[in-house]
Amino acid sequence: MNPQSTDTSVTPFRIDVPQEAVDDLRDRIAATRWPAEPYGGGWSRGVPGGYLRELAEHWRTGYDWRAAEAELNQFPQFTTHVDGVTMHFLHVRSPEPDALPLVLAHGWPGSIAEFVKVIKPLTDPRACGGDPADAFHLVVPSLPGFAYTGPLRETGWNVTRMTRAVAEVMRRLGYDRYGAQGGDFGSAVALELGFVDPEHIVGAHINMLMTGPADPAELAELDEADQARMARLARFNEELSGYQKVQITRPQTMAYALTDSPVGQLAWVVDLFKEWSDCADSPEEALDRDQMLTNVSLYWFTATAGSSAQIYREEAATLPVSDVLARPVANPVPLGVAVFGRDVVLPVRRFADREFPNIQQWTEYDRGGHFPAMERPDVLVDDVRAFFRRELTPAAEAGR
Repeated sequence: MNPQSTDTSVTPFRIDVPQEAVDDLRDRIAATRWPAEPYGGGWSRGVPGGYLRELAEHWRTGYDWRAAEAELNQFPQFTTHVDGVTMHFLHVRSPEPDALPLVLAHGWPGSIAEFVKVIKPLTDPRACGGDPADAFHLVVPSLPGFAYTGPLRETGWNVTRMTRAVAEVMRRLGYDRYGAQGGDFGSAVALELGFVDPEHIVGAHINMLMTGPADPAELAELDEADQARMARLARFNEELSGYQKVQITRPQTMAYALTDSPVGQLAWVVDLFKEWSDCADSPEEALDRDQMLTNVSLYWFTATAGSSAQIYREEAATLPVSDVLARPVANPVPLGVAVFGRDVVLPVRRFADREFPNIQQWTEYDRGGHFPAMERPDVLVDDVRAFFRRELTPAAEAGR
């Protein structure tokens, strides 16, 4: 059907990658032309060749895409046409009829595959030894430009437009009261729902919040721990944000390489899995190897490396990362923040309270990084449950 269709129906969907595409992936990995490494190895200049060669060979000969495909297909999936794109999403209803609907929003370089470990405990806590009162009906969209909601054929898909599309999906599913959870750009979507759909969203839980001083002089007032957080942000902007600068300025140029080379696509994503997760020498200290490869495979099979990167170009005015989630007016949605202490950047609470005055839960964890649904799923689930278990108060009612 034409993506511009006015049809608003919701249609069942299953992932079904043709075998020739799987074979082509393996052939391309086998035919990779590898660069020389004229330095001492390690991660200081990017993904080391020894690690990437071994991981790519596992992707070619050990990793089972069909098993991953079946794992994703165990969750009901659908598509619907919204604003010129075909929105893809998981819709996993809880057996508990009074469950709260909850959006789970990924970011970049994430996907729906991030959430595989949290879907069962969130939808069916009774079966997982939890309280059935904590159940959620889950809607897990592939954001526009990502995986099966892509590739995009036009520009203009910024966070606000993406969020409107998510809100429309929730409307079509009949949900007039729901929450949201997100990380990375998914945090931005969860927050933006407070502006786009304030009549229906009851709260947003996020695991990434970017904060900064209103005046640089404020930095001198911070204690040692918060000084370290700001130093971490400075290091990110100076040393670790090369991918961001490319995707802001030349996303299409980058797209040719990543769409043609699976090893290139793998390296581009795995570099960030390493730098952003709770690990020292290898991302596999924090993340399941095959779950990482499922995430990368979704980008590869849908040819959405460039399409997903467009979000950085669309949000270029709000970057660098220190500004990406800042808004000039207070967000009206009740907010819960989970801070995982090994994330690539960490928020400063005093700045957060000023920028987001409706924070009603703030939890700090020593371990875990940027991908908690993959790294520490049990902790994330408990934090989400605790937040939505609270009696959430909209900012207007709280007198803010």
